[in-house]
Amino acid sequence: MHYQAETPEAYIKQVPEERQEALTKLREVIKENLPEGFQEGIQYGMIGYFVPHSLYPDGYHCNPSEPLPFMSFASQKNSVNLYHMGIYAVPEIYNWFVTEYPKYSKRKLDMGKELYAF
Repeated sequence: MHYQAETPEAYIKQVPEERQEALTKLREVIKENLPEGFQEGIQYGMIGYFVPHSLYPDGYHCNPSEPLPFMSFASQKNSVNLYHMGIYAVPEIYNWFVTEYPKYSKRKLDMGKELYAF
């Protein structure tokens, strides 16, 4: 599902009511733990957290006019999806997450392809 929103608050108001509380909580947890200087906004149609050009002037390598994406989440048809680009950057963090995930969810972990090369 794609929502037309210009702010995170507007995005959350558009999702089905039964997901709004979960998205609000997820947003709060991310904001409480976001590295200093990172910003929140709508990026690629999702609530996104990114490194602004003031910290990383080169921007996103695929589109340098965009700030560097770090994390985002979206309400999809059957799930809430979290996209964390940083998790692929450090093998120890990736391995920790893969090991810990089953302790907190009964659902199959679906992370897509690994982006790093060892």
